[in-house]
This record gives sequence, C-alpha cells and structure tokens, in this order.
Amino acid sequence: MSVIIKPIITEKITKDGEIFNRFGFVVAKKANKVEIKKAIEAAYGVTVVAVNTMNYRADRTVKYTKSGLISGKTNAYKKAVVEVKEGETIDFYTNI
Repeated sequence: MSVIIKPIITEKITKDGEIFNRFGFVVAKKANKVEIKKAIEAAYGVTVVAVNTMNYRADRTVKYTKSGLISGKTNAYKKAVVEVKEGETIDFYTNI
C-alpha cells in the first residue's frame, strides 16, 4: 500500500510552502502521522518537522434540471499538511 497518493497543488498550499515550509498531500485513509512522515522523508529526502492530517467526507449533491433530478457525489479522502525543516523544500515537478 502506498501512503502518498498525490501532492496537492493549490494557491493556498503553494503560499504556505513559500512562507511556512508546509506542503499538502492526499494520503491513504488508513495511514497515520508516523507512516506519512517516513514516506515523505523517503520520497523527497527532506526532514519533516510536523504532520497535520484532516479527513474529508464525501459530499452528496442533488441538482434539479430540465431532465429531472441528477444526484452526484465527491470522493472522501485524507489530506496531510507536512511542515519541513527550515531551508529545505519539496519540488513536486522533479518527482513526477
């Protein structure tokens, strides 16, 4: 099982990376903070200072259209915000 699924590249996370050395990742739902820390350090060769995790639930929506009701759902996922040691950085575009 791979712990890191994909990096999150948004304006907010990019700004956090520039100012606070924090980077975001979508991780496996069953992964804990220790496993996430080890996986990030192994994959990117940086020293992780802190790991914060968040579980996002699936959002269900119903839209009323001309053709009737359309229901949809977004996937549930777990997000990890990882703070690396000062002076180090993660470059997502070299490890794709």
